[in-house]
Amino acid sequence: MLGLWAGIALAGVVFYYALDLPDTDDLWKVSRSPEVSIYSVDDRLVARRGRRGGQALRFEDLPDHLVYAVVSIEDRRFFNHFGLDPRGLMRAMWHNLNSGRVTQGGSTLTQQLAKNVFLTPDRTIKRKVQELLLAFWLEARLTKQDILALYFNRVYFGAGAYGVKAAAETYFNRPVQSLTRGEAAMLAGLLKAPSRYAPTRNPDAARQRALLVINAMRETGFYDTVTAQEVAAEQVKIVNRSSDAAHYAVDWTLGQLPDFVGHPRSDLDVLTTIDPIIQLAAEKAINKVLRAQGEARNAEQAAMVVMTPEGAIRAMVGGRSYEKSPFNRAVLANRQPGSAFKPIVYLAALEAGLSPDDQFIDQPTSVGEWSPKNYDEKYHGPMTAAQSLARSINTVAVQISEQTGRQKSIDVARRLGISSRMRPHPSIALGTFEVNLLELTTAYAHFANGGRQTIPYVINSVTTGSGAVLYERMASVPLPVSEPRHIGTLNKMLRTAVDQGTGRAARIKGLELAGKTGTSQNWRDAWFIGYSGSLVAGVWVGNDNGASMNRVTGGGLPAQIWHEFMVTQKALLDDVALPAGKPFSRGLGGLFDWLFRN
Repeated sequence: MLGLWAGIALAGVVFYYALDLPDTDDLWKVSRSPEVSIYSVDDRLVARRGRRGGQALRFEDLPDHLVYAVVSIEDRRFFNHFGLDPRGLMRAMWHNLNSGRVTQGGSTLTQQLAKNVFLTPDRTIKRKVQELLLAFWLEARLTKQDILALYFNRVYFGAGAYGVKAAAETYFNRPVQSLTRGEAAMLAGLLKAPSRYAPTRNPDAARQRALLVINAMRETGFYDTVTAQEVAAEQVKIVNRSSDAAHYAVDWTLGQLPDFVGHPRSDLDVLTTIDPIIQLAAEKAINKVLRAQGEARNAEQAAMVVMTPEGAIRAMVGGRSYEKSPFNRAVLANRQPGSAFKPIVYLAALEAGLSPDDQFIDQPTSVGEWSPKNYDEKYHGPMTAAQSLARSINTVAVQISEQTGRQKSIDVARRLGISSRMRPHPSIALGTFEVNLLELTTAYAHFANGGRQTIPYVINSVTTGSGAVLYERMASVPLPVSEPRHIGTLNKMLRTAVDQGTGRAARIKGLELAGKTGTSQNWRDAWFIGYSGSLVAGVWVGNDNGASMNRVTGGGLPAQIWHEFMVTQKALLDDVALPAGKPFSRGLGGLFDWLFRN
């Protein structure tokens, strides 16, 4: 009697869950997002995101060695069961009980298909019952070949690849029909844990998993021993899209794309300002310096932005490894710039009438109860304003800031594109608020172009796959944000900072370069932003957790990375001088003085 009532109750539960089954009308509809192709400034393909659509793959399109690789490792009795494999389920339960944890699953390919197409991944009794009911429905409605075709079109293979067509392109850059036996085994191995076994993330684990698939194919009789050994020895070449050059820049580009074209459903071709050669040089410079000194100096991360003085982004490196961390430190990490903010303070002072030859005294200084100290905790007596900037003297920077007015420095920073939160605290002269690398590098781009407004950009044009132009950047006449004579004076001062001051490690013989170092409190952040007349580059070095580095200053690792990179770009730098700052006519100059001083 108890068994009878239990059966009735079970039937009632199954019937109740069956009433809530999802719609099955779009079973063969393969969802897809538009493919976005990102091109460099010289029209070379940089990356692709999304996949082109087309018709779903049929069973006849799938190579036999791919089909049997999946069947052998995932569901050996697929062609014999009715949607549920009691033997496989009991085997998985027994194995899990012996191991004390869940190491095997008993779901058939049909159950997996039902879950992937119709259900959520929630681990509930309702979802499991519905999965089983849908599996029975699929087996009753479709042939085994149709079920496999649907499965291969829908299943996730990791790295953003849904369906075997996308997976073949993502990992091997080839169509499904051309997959080798070794490649098919590796794809089949991904299904257990796509993120863990993705060959772009963990090639060794992917390789070991592929060997298990090949052995399973031998056990099921698809391969004999000799063939299995041949396939196991096959060299599989991975297209490592996770380490594409400009990967951080590609993410930043895609994030901006909706602002330009919305969310079109067609495939898109995006022409950017990225230069692959410059991008690769930036990545190599960071890796070379940190590989040699990073561990000893407790410096784990670095970021770099390279742009033209007009704002075109040529390279963006958001960290040492996109594969390990896609977090873009160049645009998303806000850190204290330290003395790298001082050029903005000095520009505000120049606009207010400061002369580089004005005399100051490096001595104990207090503003209220706050007393700034120099990096070396010493005082150096009388010096000019130009000397104080080159040597990054904190006490004089504070004196100049107080003399000019803190709000003036904030106003100039806003004109130069810094939008981060700032307050007129006395320590603003020492860069104690937070900025990101992109906006600080953009601020310096104004020095390199003579004081014209600079807005960073990476998208030149966007067209559909059919050639329709959705966006095309129009060149505009940039407005002046500071008088050229003040910019020219500041450039001379920042040239001295590189030639004789804290940025000496960035010097390149025979080139006219300018820049400034920056170091935050307790060596948490180190910066070097430098420029020529044709290229601006900013470097940040630090740790994601904010831990102190081993006495790393802006004149150390960041300046070395910058130098390592700029040496490779010497051909671009030779023929463009830094703006010297020709004065305006008297009438226009008077207007600028009034605008920027008031």
